[in-house]
Amino acid sequence: MLESPIHTQDRPIAVLFDLDGTLIDSIGLLLGSLHYAFEGFDGTIPTDEEWVAGIGTPLGTQLAPFARSPEELDHLMSRYRRFQRANHDSLTTLYPGALDTIKALHDAGHPMAIVTSKGNVMMDITLAFTGLAPYMQSTIGCDSCDLHKPDPFPVNMALSELGYSASEAIFVGDSPHDIKAGNGAGVTTVAALWGPFTKLSLAPTHPTHYLEDISELIPLVEAISTTKR
Repeated sequence: MLESPIHTQDRPIAVLFDLDGTLIDSIGLLLGSLHYAFEGFDGTIPTDEEWVAGIGTPLGTQLAPFARSPEELDHLMSRYRRFQRANHDSLTTLYPGALDTIKALHDAGHPMAIVTSKGNVMMDITLAFTGLAPYMQSTIGCDSCDLHKPDPFPVNMALSELGYSASEAIFVGDSPHDIKAGNGAGVTTVAALWGPFTKLSLAPTHPTHYLEDISELIPLVEAISTTKR
């Protein structure tokens, strides 16, 4: 681990991230996958707003209320994933400044982790495609555990893999599910307002901090680190 002036106690704080809507802009991909999944469907179809509200929870959890049988759920999930995989590269981009911020945190010695409700296969594909993979010491996806955000379990799982306590870590996420999970785990939570969720929609979950742009994360980490010394 590299030496850094940014630290808590005798080591840099850990920084955990959600993926979709936090580090990567994939909303077009997720909505395109939704539309393809329900093409020709004769039941209730979620609106774009309903779908975006559920981002941050597992795909099966989002689709289940609209499927009338296990077979129908499997069909919808299969179509969703087919479009998602076929169009991933053309509809997945890093938010401006995201990679530079990750590199700066890495160079300062901060261990980092991904805590996402994305399936592990797609998570790994996304991390490799965007160049984020080499900077993550822990990657927790939907298939990594049985409990998912907003439950704090996946956040605690990432902390355990990093060897860090909640008091030594922050979690950056764009959805209410992220903030609830982080608060439940006892970490400092940071609401990413550059994603699809507004400050008004995130306020009821009581994030510790709000950020308008990911470039603001470095000075925030420095400030948090100073208070924890």
